[in-house]
Amino acid sequence: MPVKSKRNLPATPSRPRNTKFQADLAPAEERALRTLKEDLQLRSNTDFLADAVALFRWAVSERRLGHRIISETPSGERKILVFPRLERVAPEANLPRIEIAWTERQLTSLAELLSSAGPQPPTEALIRAVRD
Repeated sequence: MPVKSKRNLPATPSRPRNTKFQADLAPAEERALRTLKEDLQLRSNTDFLADAVALFRWAVSERRLGHRIISETPSGERKILVFPRLERVAPEANLPRIEIAWTERQLTSLAELLSSAGPQPPTEALIRAVRD
């Protein structure tokens, strides 16, 4: 009886390999990631990313259908999520608009701020927000 060499054996179906994913995060994003993982009781970045992909997949699917994604408080107040990347997949539709009733004083202050000689230094509140 002839002996078959390994080259003549049919290929065994191999299991698809998992894809490696690496990301460089700013310190604030890394802290946010760590906090989210703790809040969600996730042990690994892999679990976090899998859940994030599932949530994003759902959000993209909803926007493609023209659905709005809404947050509702227990008292019934609603806020519409406007996320520019999600709007790229939305069908041609009118985006939510917000109108601001500016006072004369606010408009003057805004005009002064916009016409100033250069960028304003960050406020302490902004610095704390970025650090946290």
